[in-house]
Amino acid sequence: MHAMLNAIATMALPADAQRIFHGRGGLFPGCEQWALDSFPPVFLLTSFQPATGHELGLIQAALAARWQELAPDQPLKLVFQYRDEGRSETRLLAGSVPEPHSVSEQKTRYLVHLLRGQNHGLFLDMAAGRRWVSEHVQTRPGAQVLNLFAYTCAFSVVALQAGAGSVVNVDMSSGALNIGRQNHRLNGLEDSSKRASFLAHDIFNSWGKIMRSGPYDLIILDPPSFQKGSFVATKDYARLLRRLPALLAPGGHAMLCLNTPKLGLAFLQDQMQELAPELKFVQRVANPAEFADISDDRSLKVLIYKAAD
Repeated sequence: MHAMLNAIATMALPADAQRIFHGRGGLFPGCEQWALDSFPPVFLLTSFQPATGHELGLIQAALAARWQELAPDQPLKLVFQYRDEGRSETRLLAGSVPEPHSVSEQKTRYLVHLLRGQNHGLFLDMAAGRRWVSEHVQTRPGAQVLNLFAYTCAFSVVALQAGAGSVVNVDMSSGALNIGRQNHRLNGLEDSSKRASFLAHDIFNSWGKIMRSGPYDLIILDPPSFQKGSFVATKDYARLLRRLPALLAPGGHAMLCLNTPKLGLAFLQDQMQELAPELKFVQRVANPAEFADISDDRSLKVLIYKAAD
């Protein structure tokens, strides 16, 4: 646990939401079960294996000591979550969690909820993807964007901030989309109701409605890798990819996201070659440095493809 304790002892005062320690990347032998995130003013400690009281005590003591140095006038706020095969147990170890709780990333604000569920409202490893969308749309003002598996609509917020003409957000969860609406308001995008739509639909049963709002200059695919009854990447991703050519405008781009260590780059690249060969590979978006992984194939994969002009 030395590497994690050292990361805590040397961390700076967090301003934006960010990962502090990424044991899951495999670069710190013996620490693979641990992840530590900052959702200011709260720290989130996650373990993917059972943790002992002694281990939790050591980490909490290290955080308390460093926090006393960084913010002596503020109490430590710490949430712990244990995850195992789709199940999770969450408890508050120190302090309290604001309600509502919003955090910043590159001057954009998002609502988060650390005490319920495994997904907290903002995926920190996708920070570079959100930055790519923002920079891409800035060079294409008025772009029409399709955001599939939109969750809490972070991509929609940054796209509209960058000058997108419209964003169609589609997700099965009406609750997640409601938080997405709040994220738009939180960033002063109240008038985006004319430019952003929120469709609480099963994507695979809604192609007609999705097609009517197209074609799109940018399509974002960020599905779960495995969600029972909703999406299983190994069989369902192909159903998305074969739709891309018909949905994209000439010269349009598609962002394909895949976050599972069980499927590598070839999974997406081979299927794109088979199902949408007319789209050309442009680049892989580099992951944030704080999510460094022992294997590029294990880590988050964000691939950009482009339709012919």
